[in-house]
Amino acid sequence: MNLILWRHAQAEDQAETDLARILTATGHQQAEEIAGWLKPRLPEETEIWASEAARSQQTAAHLSHNYTVMSALNPLTDAETVLRVLAEAKQNSTIVIVGHQPWLGELCSFLLNQHWDSEPWSVKKGGFWWFKIQFDKHGFHSKLHAALTPKALETNGQD
Repeated sequence: MNLILWRHAQAEDQAETDLARILTATGHQQAEEIAGWLKPRLPEETEIWASEAARSQQTAAHLSHNYTVMSALNPLTDAETVLRVLAEAKQNSTIVIVGHQPWLGELCSFLLNQHWDSEPWSVKKGGFWWFKIQFDKHGFHSKLHAALTPKALETNGQD
């Protein structure tokens, strides 16, 4: 399985509800840059999952308008819930999850450490961690394939 854990891009701080927060102009630019990097590297049948939060769906839409909204990915969920949802996915699939801290960082930490005791890792706004996960009779093994933030894509006039 290819699993890309993508944190929503920069969003407004204030809204009527947390789920209603939308991307800022900078957030749209961040999402577009990361989506531009991801698109040529993902297979056509990639599944994209987003939370019910507007900012998550707006980020996902920069990659594709064909995404699935899941309440299990909402901001207040926990990483173990997301892992249970992933366990039901096809093992040979590619899945992009557009989600939230802290559960994204908790899941990144668990995938590489194989335990829940460590602190959540930082997943910067608009950034992603791409894991290659293999399943066998002992469970699963994951390796970090790539990690990227929008800031890393800025060239500032340099090659």
